[in-house]
Amino acid sequence: MLFRSFFIEAMVEAAVKGVDGLEAGRWEIDHGGPSYTADTLALLQDEYPGATLFTIMGDDAAAGFETWERHAEVAQRSQLVVVDRPGAATALPVGYQWHVVEVPRLEVSSSDLRDRAASGRPLDFLVTDPVLRVIRERRLYAEAS
Repeated sequence: MLFRSFFIEAMVEAAVKGVDGLEAGRWEIDHGGPSYTADTLALLQDEYPGATLFTIMGDDAAAGFETWERHAEVAQRSQLVVVDRPGAATALPVGYQWHVVEVPRLEVSSSDLRDRAASGRPLDFLVTDPVLRVIRERRLYAEAS
């Protein structure tokens, strides 16, 4: 699992490098064991006092937000952002202020991306160029194209 975390960390760092306001962090990796968003937000508030923090989630995660460990604390510590896709609107839990961001629908999952990489099919326009370079340079998922 540590080996896999190393490559995931490299891809996240590549994805956010040079993007103002975004930073890859190791808090959850270094902590080990179960990881809760509320704990990560508390650490970030200590490290960046006064910063506005955002918890960004897909519509499926947002629909089940109230099942999260200490979800009320997450809502108190951060702005809740749901990434929604065109089509059927997701019923969001009431009592929270949601920021809804609509993105184009791409019929591709992380499993699809790994399969594409393993079979040599292109990943262009499905992942950012820096992430694609990490996949190619480290020969992740077999023969990445």
